[in-house]
Formats: sequence, structure tokens, C-alpha cells
Amino acid sequence: MPMVVRDESLPAEVTIYEVGPRDGLQNESSIVPTEVKREFIERLVAAGLKTVEATSFVHPSWVPQLADAEDLIAQLDLAGSVPLPVLVPNERGLDRALAAGVSHIAIFASATETFANKNLNSTLDTQLSMFEPVVTRARGAGVDVRAYVSMCFGDPWEGEVPISQVVATGRRLLDMGASQLSIGDTIGVATAAHVGALIDAFGDAGVGVDRLAMHFHDTYGQALANAFAALRHGITTFDASAGGLGGCPYAESATGNLATEDLVWMLTGLGIEHGVDLNAMVATSVWMGKQLGKEPASAVVRALA
Repeated sequence: MPMVVRDESLPAEVTIYEVGPRDGLQNESSIVPTEVKREFIERLVAAGLKTVEATSFVHPSWVPQLADAEDLIAQLDLAGSVPLPVLVPNERGLDRALAAGVSHIAIFASATETFANKNLNSTLDTQLSMFEPVVTRARGAGVDVRAYVSMCFGDPWEGEVPISQVVATGRRLLDMGASQLSIGDTIGVATAAHVGALIDAFGDAGVGVDRLAMHFHDTYGQALANAFAALRHGITTFDASAGGLGGCPYAESATGNLATEDLVWMLTGLGIEHGVDLNAMVATSVWMGKQLGKEPASAVVRALA
């Protein structure tokens, strides 16, 4: 374990929002058996993660890997102390989630016109109109709603994304009832100063750091540096994926999500509480790598395993 050197200017505690079972596995070409997904989630919960995103209620033809969402959810302990959110793309997805008894959902919006069209067959504005009834109905049923915003730092078709455009999109999602906004660096092009500028812009628009989470990809090796920059600006929720599972199909060199183990190592060295057992995480990622037939991308997993 790293030597602990506490910086009192940084948050004392951080929540890691584990996305491996959904965001990490959805890009895997070989179908992972439901029982393996269930064990993966149970191992992550046992390792001390406070939230584990379980699956997505998308149409099976969109993401065949997650076609077993109902079967998987039926095998999980939804009444436990750890929330197991699911992603829903529309009202039909919400219907399925409510029927399955989930209490936490997430929606997935875009900060750019092109990706809204490619991912949701929508426009920047109409995607938000589509999500409004989803959020309203979910909140009315007592279900918590998280909102992802993708392409916040760059778009492979449009290039640079104006900070004001990201803030405007995020504000509309929060205003319609989302409890938290996850800011996504979908293709991994963010750098530290850009991260700070976007967080500051949200603050100027009346959105405090308590409403924000950061979702970094490590395409250019910047995910940990960006996470540290976000810590410096008061962010206390970070999305991460066990072993660095996942990737972005829109950038050839994309190497997946910020690895949970790499984040845990850094937080531990900074003396920031996170509640995660690093050894259990490493063992879980090594086990999952064997199920997938590949080595985990996490540098910490490779070093410790």
C-alpha cells in the first residue's frame, strides 16, 4: 500500500460509483453468462463499494451483452444497503426497471448534437424532452434518478465542446429532477485544467460540487490526473470500473474507464476515505479477467497481481 500523506485541502471522503458490470461489460463481444455477472456484482459489493451499477434495460438488439437484465436483477439483493442502479434509455426501459423493482436508475444524455443523433436518434433538445417523462415518472414512483452527460470534453465528430453547452445540458437534467450529474469524458481527451474550468463553470451556474460526479476514460493516460484535478475542485463522487474494464468505440486508442484499483491506490495515498478493500478489488478484477480471457487494464492490478 502507498505511504499516506494527507492533504487537508482535499475532501476527507470520496464515493466510488462502480460501473464495471454495466459500462465495463457492455463493450465485450463475447456474452458473459448471467451467473458470472451476478458473482462479479456480489464480489464488488463485498469489496466495499457503496454503489454498483448492475446493468441496462436497453433493447437487447442494441446491447446484446445486457439482454439478460431482468434475469440478472432477479438474482440480486435489491433490498441490500448498496444501491444497484440500472441504466434506462427511455420510458420502455423505465417500465422494465419498475417492473423489476429497482430503486435507482440512470439516464444517458449527450452534450453534443451529433452524438445525440447517433446514440439516441435525437437532437440535443429533443433528447431532453424524451427524458422528461422518464424522470417525472421515476421520481413519482420513489426512484432516484442519476443523469449521465457524455462528450463533455470533446466529441470525435464535432471536436471541442463549448463549456457553456455542457453546463446548459447538465442544468436542464438537474432541473427536471435528476439527483446527480455524471460528467463524462467519453473519449478520454480531457486534461486537468479543462476539468477544473468545467467544474467552476457549473459552480457559476449554481450547481454545487455535491451534485456532480466525474466519469473519466484513460484513452490518453490522463484519467488519474483529471481525477486529482477534480478532487482539488471539491468533487467527491467518481465513476470507475474494476480493472479498467470498458472502452469507447468512437476512438481507436480508447483503453477504457478509469480503473477502480488505480483510483483507490491514489485516494489511499492521499489519506482520503473510500471504504474499498484494495486486495479484494484486485482479486475480483483478476478473476473477471480470467472469465473474459484477457488481462485487466489497471496498472495497480498488474503491479499487485
